[in-house]
Amino acid sequence: MASATPVLKDELDIVIPTIRNLDFLEMWRPFFQPYHLIIVQDGDPSKTIKVPQGFDYELYNRNDINRILGPKASCISFKDSACRCFGYMVSKKKYIYTIDDDCFVAKDPSGKEINALEQHIKNLLSPSTPFFFNTLYDPYREGTDFVRGYPFSLREGVPTAVSHGLWLNIPDYDAPTQLVKPLERNTRYVDAVMTVPKGTLFPMCGMNLGFNRELIGPAMYFGLMGDGQPIGRYDDMWAGWCMKVICDHLGLGVKTGLPYIWHSKASNPFVNLKKEYKGIYWQEELIPFFQSVTIPKDCTTVQKCYLELAKQVKAKLGKVDDYFNKLADAMVTWIEAWDELNPSSAASAEVPNGPKK
Repeated sequence: MASATPVLKDELDIVIPTIRNLDFLEMWRPFFQPYHLIIVQDGDPSKTIKVPQGFDYELYNRNDINRILGPKASCISFKDSACRCFGYMVSKKKYIYTIDDDCFVAKDPSGKEINALEQHIKNLLSPSTPFFFNTLYDPYREGTDFVRGYPFSLREGVPTAVSHGLWLNIPDYDAPTQLVKPLERNTRYVDAVMTVPKGTLFPMCGMNLGFNRELIGPAMYFGLMGDGQPIGRYDDMWAGWCMKVICDHLGLGVKTGLPYIWHSKASNPFVNLKKEYKGIYWQEELIPFFQSVTIPKDCTTVQKCYLELAKQVKAKLGKVDDYFNKLADAMVTWIEAWDELNPSSAASAEVPNGPKK
């Protein structure tokens, strides 16, 4: 690794949810060691999680979450990787990269190991183009540009809030697809980054994800999942849908594509089906809700947008199932807890030019 100071060394935290020893960090050492880690331990807080030597980290278990948040800890999921969003809340850095502990370093087609974190940083530090699609994908990458016919008035782009990375080997499939394609592996490396267009939703996966915490942090709530809840494996999806409609309202960008990680193991499709089956049914109503949701122009901060979204979730999705009334209440609790731990962000979260409509 080059001796130069790593990019954003003091401005980025790596958040990892886990129930096991973090041996996988050895593989990531050349890329992660300079950065601060926030480890959110799920499950039994009495279990000791071993972290390889040489990493700068803080570790929070359920007892810590309860101590720090008090009654508001009810908004943080238990026995589900959705607990990772507690790490977003306690971080004091501008950027977050979150990764799962079964994600290893991938190799590009030339055999070179991919520094996923470096690519996420490139994505986040360059603008997005949500208002007009560039057919050569990300025009800010080296060796490409805006194509003929691209409006010059839109070439400045907008700030990038989220960088959504992909996975080689085990694809991020739902349980029914896993069951009918148990041996399918993703071997296709597509050398592309693109902006998700305004007005378009997408399934956000939380296992290889970077975001600008100052721009969009309060919207990155991974919901109520896991223990005591009727649904699981929709934590990142929920966060992605909420985040995207807020980014669209505030004129922020979301990129997807590079970087790839190597997703090492498939989770049990029968266990997944039990967690997902209500979500598979509910999402047929959730997607139209998010596609049609409108946020008033006077919502100029992420927090205001998110509280407005919580109100509409309760009003419109509460009829689908009582779970959504609980989720809407938890969304409000999440924002209250966020603002308690991040008092300055509540005051400084105004987007300079207001929402773009």
